[in-house]
Amino acid sequence: MKKVLFISYDGMTDPLGQSQVIPYLKGLSQAGYKISILSFEKPVRLEKNRSQIQSLLDAAGINWHPLLFTRKPPILSKIYDKWQMKSTAKKLHRKEGFDLIHCRSYVSAEAGVMLSKKFNVPFLFDMRGFWVDERVDNGQWNQKKLIYRMAYRSYKKKEITFLHSPDHIISLTENGKEELVTNKGVAADKITVIPCCVDLAHFDYHKIDPVAADALRATLGIQHGTPVLTYLGSLGGWYLTDEMLHFFKKMKEKYASAKFLFITQDAPASILALAEKWKIDPADIIVRPASRNEVPLYLSLSDWSIFFIKDAYSKKASSPTKQGEIMAMGVPLICNAIGDTGFIVTQTGAGVVVDGFTNESYDTAINEMDRLRNLRKEELRDVFELATVVVGRAGAGTVTELCALGKAALYIPLVPTGGDEQTQQLRHL
Repeated sequence: MKKVLFISYDGMTDPLGQSQVIPYLKGLSQAGYKISILSFEKPVRLEKNRSQIQSLLDAAGINWHPLLFTRKPPILSKIYDKWQMKSTAKKLHRKEGFDLIHCRSYVSAEAGVMLSKKFNVPFLFDMRGFWVDERVDNGQWNQKKLIYRMAYRSYKKKEITFLHSPDHIISLTENGKEELVTNKGVAADKITVIPCCVDLAHFDYHKIDPVAADALRATLGIQHGTPVLTYLGSLGGWYLTDEMLHFFKKMKEKYASAKFLFITQDAPASILALAEKWKIDPADIIVRPASRNEVPLYLSLSDWSIFFIKDAYSKKASSPTKQGEIMAMGVPLICNAIGDTGFIVTQTGAGVVVDGFTNESYDTAINEMDRLRNLRKEELRDVFELATVVVGRAGAGTVTELCALGKAALYIPLVPTGGDEQTQQLRHL
């Protein structure tokens, strides 16, 4: 059995670790690879979720080596974390003799480059978007400040190494791949597109208990027949809350009794303040947190779901996780064009793409909402599977396998298992 070290600066106890990373690593383990994870965990989340995640990974036969993510002092904490990452990765490799290093995003790629050069081990760069430019575009690295200008220049130089050193690269979008080929000089056959995927066994409207859905609806004060628009996930940063509430205000002209349900861990205050700006009755805004296990039930109340994301250069490579979760639940989308999102929604007819944040654009979308509301849930779920395979045809497999088949298809030329029948079949994807 071939051994793979998966390095992530994001934690397995983070929501994204549980929803995105662990499912496909479990799939890769089932495909015949011995997976070890080196991750950085926020102390509070590690204390709260460690036993749950450890049990989950133990059951999947995955080794987990969690390190603590540090925040203070600024700058020095990041230097320390990267030192920890590299030194621990070297120790693990000397002990295990890994056949492949699989690095998630830019920070972990530094360790991947080091291990690849030092030990001549294959390196897969799972780039997860244009990380450096994202930090500038979303305001985290304010270019008016010298320290962030230096950080940006430093990482843009490192980016060249990250793009030209690995044996293969995974991009989330075709749009991102085109940018790498056209403007970064990366060979097209060195890049495979695998969009963010979803656990179809978890996000499955067939599994929703109607009694539980009715009880939740009653708890939230939503009457049967009331049109419900939902938003899933965190707010602020990339997500345009003001524009989404403007859309809801326009939507109320047609659907007067509609409710806007925010499924988020964010505090209601900022949402309600913007609702007041648009003169929306606060009784029509419902803000509730939900655990991962609860999210499908909350989404099942949706007639439509919406997300508007700030457009920027870095968004060429963005694949919103929430898109797959929403479509898998058979819920139509209202969104703007980010990464490959516009292509997927337009080509499948599974929603409507606004071409601007204006009354005219919103009216055009609102005129489609009756049609969207009448689409069959199975149809929406099916077109999501099809769209994901088409967009990521160079190895994405199917969404049902949680991207595992696609990533295993990339593992094969780098570290073939040589005998596992299931893995051999992946050659034909």
